[in-house]
Amino acid sequence: MLTSIALKKPEVYESKKIQLTSPILHIGSSVSRLNPFEYVQTSKKVYLPNQEALAKALHKKGGRYLNDYIQAISDRQDIDNLLKDAFGEQWWSTTDANGELIFSKNAISQKLTDDRITDLRPMIRNGMGQLYIPGSSIKGAIRTAIAYYLLKHGGRYNVSKNQKVSEIEKKLRSRLGELGNKHKQKSADDDLFMDTLFSEYTLVYQNKRYNGSSQNTDFLRVLSVSDCAPLIEGKINTKKGQSIPINLPIVAEVIVSSRFPDYLAKYRASLYVEMVRNIQTTFTLTLDTEMLSWFQHKQGMKLPFHNLDELIQICQEFSQEQWDYEHDYWNDIKNNPRAAGKNLDFNYIRQFYEPEDCPFSMRLGWGSGMTGTTVGLLFDDELRADIRDTCGLKAPQFEAPKSRRTVVNPNSEIKFVPGWIKLKNL
Repeated sequence: MLTSIALKKPEVYESKKIQLTSPILHIGSSVSRLNPFEYVQTSKKVYLPNQEALAKALHKKGGRYLNDYIQAISDRQDIDNLLKDAFGEQWWSTTDANGELIFSKNAISQKLTDDRITDLRPMIRNGMGQLYIPGSSIKGAIRTAIAYYLLKHGGRYNVSKNQKVSEIEKKLRSRLGELGNKHKQKSADDDLFMDTLFSEYTLVYQNKRYNGSSQNTDFLRVLSVSDCAPLIEGKINTKKGQSIPINLPIVAEVIVSSRFPDYLAKYRASLYVEMVRNIQTTFTLTLDTEMLSWFQHKQGMKLPFHNLDELIQICQEFSQEQWDYEHDYWNDIKNNPRAAGKNLDFNYIRQFYEPEDCPFSMRLGWGSGMTGTTVGLLFDDELRADIRDTCGLKAPQFEAPKSRRTVVNPNSEIKFVPGWIKLKNL
């Protein structure tokens, strides 16, 4: 059995500590949106309180504090003055019966918009309530990059003929009808190519051949990605001696935009999202090089990497493909200063995508969209649009993806693109 292999295998690893940096990033939590009782906003900050402790503290104050709080939230009114009356000018420093802060320092974000926030989308936190980037999110992005790389360079790695991009496109066209079923959407890529690329292996150890479940024969078993160190707010000094904030939690307005047929930008919606600016953190990549040598593909496909540097290069190549596509998209879009009351001026975004060579290693998390989370850029443009129209929101006669998400700065300028990260060996 495969379990016996695990007991005997020698520990031969390549491990690298990686520094991860990003201009701005959001990784969603298990709760996609918070209701108005789950956060408190002022003109400058957004607080995620311990709700139970806050209710108990207001009740303990007596009078109508608790009832007024409930009514104010229901009416979407500002409760800053109510909290000042109950707990004083520095109400955010109020503690519960155990001396714990009701408004934890790990749950306070800078508010970068003058708008009243509704339907706040929180970022993921660890068990200590700290913002962080899960290793599973990074590994998921790596898996997509590998799949893209193998399909693009199928001849180089002996990818089977029925896994050629043209063959996958044929199968997708024939199965478009059934992809309207949400359940079948989730497993479609596994059936079409992911299982073949990652799991159709046998393990050869000490000249013995072992078969097992797809979970055991998935060759990415060899790769371990740790969670990132918590995103603790702080400051660092640049080479020029400037002090800049890092890991700054913010709540910002995110503009969802698309385009009209003449490429004039079209405003679709504003979202209010908890994000982190100027991320600087670390995580560890560990490759079990001994186990990697055991994997032999049943159809003779070659492994696409043998060390971590080659793996990171695969991610870089996928990033370049996304970068080129985004560059072309934003060069085609025309600014629209009168889009439903919004000034859709994307000059900063075009400047961001000006360099020919992608300066980032990967695109991660929310906002990376269809191009970052699938191998869709390999497919014919029309087919990709048909897949979008079948599986998501229909936009006939438009490219896929049609919409984009960009982040507004405190000066109401569309300034940032979420999700791009750099990886550096330490």
